[in-house]
Amino acid sequence: MNKTLRNSALAAIFFGISACGDAGAGLDVAAYQAEVREWRAGRLERLLAPTGFLTQVGLFWLEDGRYGVGAAADNAIRLPASAAEHVGEIVVEGGKVRMTVADGVAVTHEGTTVTEIDLPADTSGEFVLLEHGSIAWSIIERGGKLAVRVRDFEHPWIKTFGPIPYYDIDVGYRVEAAFHPYAEPRQIIVNTVIEGFTQSPVAPGTVTFTIDGVEYELEPTLAGDSLFFVFGDLTNRDATYGAGRYLYSSLPDEDGKLTLDFNKAYSPPCAFNDFSTCPVASPRNRLPIRIEVGEKYDEALHFSPGD
Repeated sequence: MNKTLRNSALAAIFFGISACGDAGAGLDVAAYQAEVREWRAGRLERLLAPTGFLTQVGLFWLEDGRYGVGAAADNAIRLPASAAEHVGEIVVEGGKVRMTVADGVAVTHEGTTVTEIDLPADTSGEFVLLEHGSIAWSIIERGGKLAVRVRDFEHPWIKTFGPIPYYDIDVGYRVEAAFHPYAEPRQIIVNTVIEGFTQSPVAPGTVTFTIDGVEYELEPTLAGDSLFFVFGDLTNRDATYGAGRYLYSSLPDEDGKLTLDFNKAYSPPCAFNDFSTCPVASPRNRLPIRIEVGEKYDEALHFSPGD
Protein backbone atom coordinates (compact mmCIF):
# COMPACT_ATOMS: atom_id res chain seq x y z
CA MET A 1 0.00 0.00 0.00
CA ASN A 2 1.50 3.36 -0.97
CA LYS A 3 1.82 6.17 1.57
CA THR A 4 -1.16 8.19 0.26
CA LEU A 5 -3.50 5.20 0.26
CA ARG A 6 -2.30 4.04 3.66
CA ASN A 7 -2.82 7.49 5.20
CA SER A 8 -6.35 7.72 3.79
CA ALA A 9 -7.13 4.23 5.05
CA LEU A 10 -5.81 5.05 8.50
CA ALA A 11 -7.88 8.21 8.48
CA ALA A 12 -10.90 6.07 7.74
CA ILE A 13 -10.16 4.04 10.85
CA PHE A 14 -10.83 7.07 13.00
CA PHE A 15 -13.48 8.89 10.95
CA GLY A 16 -15.13 6.68 8.36
CA ILE A 17 -18.55 5.09 8.91
CA SER A 18 -20.68 3.56 6.17
CA ALA A 19 -23.62 1.23 5.62
CA CYS A 20 -23.28 -2.40 4.59
CA GLY A 21 -23.82 -3.55 1.03
CA ASP A 22 -23.32 -6.56 -1.24
CA ALA A 23 -19.63 -7.07 -1.98
CA GLY A 24 -20.51 -9.81 -4.46
CA ALA A 25 -22.58 -7.60 -6.77
CA GLY A 26 -21.26 -7.69 -10.34
CA LEU A 27 -18.51 -10.15 -9.39
CA ASP A 28 -17.08 -12.49 -12.04
CA VAL A 29 -17.87 -15.71 -10.17
CA ALA A 30 -15.55 -17.96 -12.18
CA ALA A 31 -12.62 -15.57 -11.72
CA TYR A 32 -13.44 -15.22 -8.04
CA GLN A 33 -13.50 -19.00 -7.51
CA ALA A 34 -10.12 -19.25 -9.25
CA GLU A 35 -8.79 -16.52 -6.91
CA VAL A 36 -9.94 -18.44 -3.82
CA ARG A 37 -8.42 -21.69 -5.11
CA GLU A 38 -5.14 -19.84 -5.69
CA TRP A 39 -5.33 -18.47 -2.13
CA ARG A 40 -5.82 -22.02 -0.83
CA ALA A 41 -2.75 -23.23 -2.72
CA GLY A 42 -0.73 -20.38 -1.24
CA ARG A 43 -2.03 -21.21 2.20
CA LEU A 44 -0.76 -24.79 1.93
CA GLU A 45 2.57 -23.62 0.52
CA ARG A 46 3.08 -21.27 3.48
CA LEU A 47 2.26 -24.02 5.96
CA LEU A 48 4.76 -26.39 4.31
CA ALA A 49 7.57 -23.81 4.07
CA PRO A 50 10.68 -24.36 6.26
CA THR A 51 9.54 -21.64 8.67
CA GLY A 52 5.88 -22.53 8.29
CA PHE A 53 3.83 -23.82 11.17
CA LEU A 54 4.18 -27.49 10.26
CA THR A 55 7.90 -27.70 11.06
CA GLN A 56 7.30 -26.72 14.70
CA VAL A 57 8.14 -29.59 17.06
CA GLY A 58 8.77 -27.92 20.41
CA LEU A 59 8.05 -24.84 22.54
CA PHE A 60 9.91 -24.22 25.81
CA TRP A 61 9.13 -21.23 28.04
CA LEU A 62 12.06 -19.47 29.67
CA GLU A 63 12.84 -17.73 32.94
CA ASP A 64 16.21 -16.41 34.06
CA GLY A 65 18.59 -19.37 34.33
CA ARG A 66 20.59 -21.96 32.40
CA TYR A 67 19.10 -24.48 30.00
CA GLY A 68 20.81 -27.47 28.43
CA VAL A 69 19.98 -27.95 24.73
CA GLY A 70 20.16 -31.29 22.94
CA ALA A 71 18.56 -34.66 22.28
CA ALA A 72 19.53 -36.30 25.60
CA ALA A 73 16.85 -36.64 28.26
CA ASP A 74 18.74 -34.48 30.76
CA ASN A 75 18.34 -31.34 28.61
CA ALA A 76 15.74 -28.78 29.65
CA ILE A 77 15.29 -27.93 25.96
CA ARG A 78 14.89 -31.33 24.37
CA LEU A 79 15.65 -31.52 20.65
CA PRO A 80 14.55 -34.32 18.30
CA ALA A 81 16.59 -37.52 18.25
CA SER A 82 18.53 -36.53 15.12
CA ALA A 83 20.33 -33.79 17.11
CA ALA A 84 23.51 -34.27 19.15
CA GLU A 85 22.86 -35.41 22.72
CA HIS A 86 24.28 -32.14 24.09
CA VAL A 87 24.27 -29.27 21.59
CA GLY A 88 25.04 -26.53 24.11
CA GLU A 89 23.56 -24.24 26.71
CA ILE A 90 21.18 -21.28 26.69
CA VAL A 91 21.54 -18.66 29.42
CA VAL A 92 18.71 -16.22 30.15
CA GLU A 93 19.42 -13.15 32.23
CA GLY A 94 17.43 -9.93 32.49
CA GLY A 95 15.41 -10.61 29.37
CA LYS A 96 18.49 -11.39 27.25
CA VAL A 97 19.27 -14.82 25.81
CA ARG A 98 22.70 -16.17 24.82
CA MET A 99 23.62 -19.54 23.33
CA THR A 100 26.96 -21.28 23.84
CA VAL A 101 27.61 -24.29 21.60
CA ALA A 102 29.32 -27.40 22.95
CA ASP A 103 32.77 -28.31 21.62
CA GLY A 104 32.68 -30.38 18.47
CA VAL A 105 29.02 -29.62 17.66
CA ALA A 106 28.13 -27.84 14.41
CA VAL A 107 25.57 -25.04 14.79
CA THR A 108 25.12 -22.37 12.12
CA HIS A 109 23.36 -19.04 11.65
CA GLU A 110 22.71 -18.05 8.04
CA GLY A 111 25.29 -20.58 6.93
CA THR A 112 28.04 -19.39 9.28
CA THR A 113 29.28 -21.62 12.10
CA VAL A 114 28.76 -20.12 15.55
CA THR A 115 30.15 -21.03 18.95
CA GLU A 116 28.49 -18.30 21.01
CA ILE A 117 25.72 -15.92 19.99
CA ASP A 118 23.03 -13.63 21.38
CA LEU A 119 19.48 -14.71 20.55
CA PRO A 120 17.13 -11.71 20.29
CA ALA A 121 13.41 -12.46 20.26
CA ASP A 122 11.38 -12.45 17.06
CA THR A 123 9.71 -9.21 18.16
CA SER A 124 13.03 -7.33 18.23
CA GLY A 125 13.46 -6.99 14.48
CA GLU A 126 16.75 -8.93 14.73
CA PHE A 127 15.49 -12.47 14.27
CA VAL A 128 18.13 -15.21 14.70
CA LEU A 129 17.48 -18.82 13.66
CA LEU A 130 20.12 -21.37 14.65
CA GLU A 131 20.45 -24.62 12.69
CA HIS A 132 21.94 -27.99 13.57
CA GLY A 133 21.38 -30.51 10.82
CA SER A 134 17.65 -30.46 10.08
CA ILE A 135 16.87 -29.00 13.51
CA ALA A 136 16.48 -25.25 14.09
CA TRP A 137 15.49 -23.05 17.00
CA SER A 138 14.85 -19.39 17.76
CA ILE A 139 13.52 -17.17 20.53
CA ILE A 140 9.97 -15.85 20.50
CA GLU A 141 8.41 -13.26 22.80
CA ARG A 142 4.71 -13.35 23.60
CA GLY A 143 3.14 -11.09 26.19
CA GLY A 144 6.51 -10.24 27.70
CA LYS A 145 7.45 -13.92 28.08
CA LEU A 146 10.30 -15.62 26.23
CA ALA A 147 10.33 -19.10 24.76
CA VAL A 148 12.48 -21.32 22.54
CA ARG A 149 10.64 -22.50 19.43
CA VAL A 150 12.13 -25.67 17.91
CA ARG A 151 11.68 -26.77 14.30
CA ASP A 152 12.55 -29.87 12.32
CA PHE A 153 12.83 -29.19 8.59
CA GLU A 154 12.64 -32.93 7.94
CA HIS A 155 9.72 -33.56 10.25
CA PRO A 156 7.96 -36.65 8.83
CA TRP A 157 4.60 -35.00 9.51
CA ILE A 158 5.24 -32.67 6.55
CA LYS A 159 5.53 -35.55 4.07
CA THR A 160 2.08 -36.90 4.91
CA PHE A 161 0.26 -33.62 5.56
CA GLY A 162 -2.88 -32.69 3.65
CA PRO A 163 -5.06 -32.04 1.91
CA ILE A 164 -6.74 -29.33 3.97
CA PRO A 165 -10.54 -29.74 3.90
CA TYR A 166 -12.69 -26.77 2.83
CA TYR A 167 -16.34 -25.93 2.42
CA ASP A 168 -17.52 -25.17 -1.10
CA ILE A 169 -16.86 -21.60 -2.23
CA ASP A 170 -19.94 -19.39 -1.78
CA VAL A 171 -19.85 -15.83 -3.12
CA GLY A 172 -22.64 -14.95 -0.67
CA TYR A 173 -20.07 -14.99 2.12
CA ARG A 174 -17.96 -12.31 0.48
CA VAL A 175 -19.71 -9.39 2.15
CA GLU A 176 -19.34 -5.63 2.26
CA ALA A 177 -18.83 -4.36 5.79
CA ALA A 178 -18.85 -1.04 7.61
CA PHE A 179 -16.18 0.12 10.01
CA HIS A 180 -17.19 1.95 13.21
CA PRO A 181 -14.14 3.51 14.89
CA TYR A 182 -13.70 3.89 18.60
CA ALA A 183 -13.01 7.43 19.79
CA GLU A 184 -9.51 6.12 20.53
CA PRO A 185 -8.04 2.69 19.63
CA ARG A 186 -8.27 0.28 22.57
CA GLN A 187 -5.75 -2.23 23.82
CA ILE A 188 -7.77 -5.34 24.53
CA ILE A 189 -7.02 -8.58 26.36
CA VAL A 190 -7.28 -11.73 24.25
CA ASN A 191 -7.07 -15.25 25.63
CA THR A 192 -4.92 -17.87 23.91
CA VAL A 193 -4.86 -21.66 23.73
CA ILE A 194 -2.30 -21.60 26.56
CA GLU A 195 -4.17 -21.42 29.86
CA GLY A 196 -3.42 -18.21 31.75
CA PHE A 197 -1.52 -16.66 28.83
CA THR A 198 -3.04 -13.62 27.14
CA GLN A 199 -2.16 -11.19 24.37
CA SER A 200 -2.85 -7.44 24.21
CA PRO A 201 -3.47 -6.30 20.62
CA VAL A 202 -4.98 -2.95 19.63
CA ALA A 203 -8.62 -2.81 18.48
CA PRO A 204 -9.44 0.33 16.44
CA GLY A 205 -13.22 -0.18 16.37
CA THR A 206 -15.89 -2.63 15.27
CA VAL A 207 -17.09 -3.92 11.91
CA THR A 208 -20.71 -4.63 11.01
CA PHE A 209 -21.97 -6.73 8.10
CA THR A 210 -25.11 -8.49 6.96
CA ILE A 211 -25.68 -12.16 6.20
CA ASP A 212 -29.13 -13.36 5.09
CA GLY A 213 -30.65 -10.02 6.08
CA VAL A 214 -29.31 -10.09 9.66
CA GLU A 215 -26.60 -7.67 10.86
CA TYR A 216 -23.64 -8.96 12.86
CA GLU A 217 -20.64 -7.31 14.49
CA LEU A 218 -16.99 -8.29 15.00
CA GLU A 219 -14.12 -6.51 16.73
CA PRO A 220 -10.87 -6.75 14.72
CA THR A 221 -7.37 -5.80 15.77
CA LEU A 222 -4.71 -3.95 13.81
CA ALA A 223 -2.13 -6.01 11.93
CA GLY A 224 0.08 -3.69 9.90
CA ASP A 225 -1.88 -2.58 6.82
CA SER A 226 -4.69 -5.03 7.58
CA LEU A 227 -7.45 -5.78 10.04
CA PHE A 228 -7.22 -9.17 11.77
CA PHE A 229 -10.34 -11.02 12.88
CA VAL A 230 -10.42 -13.93 15.33
CA PHE A 231 -13.99 -15.16 15.15
CA GLY A 232 -16.08 -18.12 16.13
CA ASP A 233 -19.36 -19.49 14.80
CA LEU A 234 -21.56 -22.51 15.31
CA THR A 235 -19.48 -24.69 12.97
CA ASN A 236 -16.78 -24.70 15.67
CA ARG A 237 -18.86 -27.38 17.41
CA ASP A 238 -18.54 -29.99 14.69
CA ALA A 239 -16.74 -28.92 11.51
CA THR A 240 -14.20 -26.16 12.14
CA TYR A 241 -11.54 -25.60 14.78
CA GLY A 242 -13.13 -25.20 18.22
CA ALA A 243 -11.19 -22.09 19.28
CA GLY A 244 -12.31 -20.19 16.19
CA ARG A 245 -10.87 -19.20 12.83
CA TYR A 246 -8.82 -16.30 11.47
CA LEU A 247 -9.56 -13.80 8.73
CA TYR A 248 -7.78 -10.74 7.36
CA SER A 249 -9.22 -7.77 5.52
CA SER A 250 -7.80 -4.59 4.09
CA LEU A 251 -8.15 -1.40 6.10
CA PRO A 252 -11.40 0.48 5.41
CA ASP A 253 -11.48 2.92 2.52
CA GLU A 254 -12.22 6.63 2.83
CA ASP A 255 -15.94 5.86 3.19
CA GLY A 256 -15.30 3.34 5.96
CA LYS A 257 -16.08 0.35 3.74
CA LEU A 258 -14.21 -2.94 3.53
CA THR A 259 -14.82 -6.47 2.32
CA LEU A 260 -14.96 -9.55 4.54
CA ASP A 261 -14.35 -12.73 2.57
CA PHE A 262 -15.25 -15.66 4.81
CA ASN A 263 -14.24 -18.04 2.00
CA LYS A 264 -10.68 -17.18 3.12
CA ALA A 265 -11.31 -17.94 6.80
CA TYR A 266 -8.68 -20.38 8.04
CA SER A 267 -7.66 -22.40 11.08
CA PRO A 268 -5.05 -21.03 13.52
CA PRO A 269 -1.63 -22.74 13.78
CA CYS A 270 -2.68 -24.60 16.92
CA ALA A 271 -5.08 -26.62 14.77
CA PHE A 272 -1.98 -28.40 13.43
CA ASN A 273 0.33 -28.79 16.45
CA ASP A 274 0.75 -28.06 20.16
CA PHE A 275 3.58 -25.53 19.79
CA SER A 276 1.79 -22.30 18.88
CA THR A 277 0.43 -19.44 20.99
CA CYS A 278 -2.83 -18.83 19.15
CA PRO A 279 -5.36 -16.19 20.22
CA VAL A 280 -8.87 -17.60 20.50
CA ALA A 281 -12.20 -16.01 19.62
CA SER A 282 -13.54 -13.78 22.38
CA PRO A 283 -17.19 -14.12 23.48
CA ARG A 284 -18.08 -10.92 21.59
CA ASN A 285 -16.58 -12.36 18.39
CA ARG A 286 -18.58 -15.58 18.43
CA LEU A 287 -21.29 -15.42 15.80
CA PRO A 288 -24.62 -17.17 16.56
CA ILE A 289 -24.79 -18.67 13.06
CA ARG A 290 -22.98 -21.25 10.96
CA ILE A 291 -20.39 -19.79 8.58
CA GLU A 292 -20.20 -22.77 6.23
CA VAL A 293 -17.36 -21.53 4.03
CA GLY A 294 -13.60 -21.43 4.44
CA GLU A 295 -11.32 -23.95 6.08
CA LYS A 296 -12.57 -26.97 8.02
CA TYR A 297 -10.82 -28.82 10.85
CA ASP A 298 -9.48 -32.35 10.49
CA GLU A 299 -8.11 -33.90 13.69
CA ALA A 300 -5.95 -36.20 11.56
CA LEU A 301 -3.95 -33.12 10.50
CA HIS A 302 -3.00 -32.26 14.09
CA PHE A 303 0.41 -33.40 15.35
CA SER A 304 1.11 -34.04 19.02
CA PRO A 305 4.22 -35.67 20.56
CA GLY A 306 3.72 -39.41 20.58
CA ASP A 307 1.53 -39.47 17.48
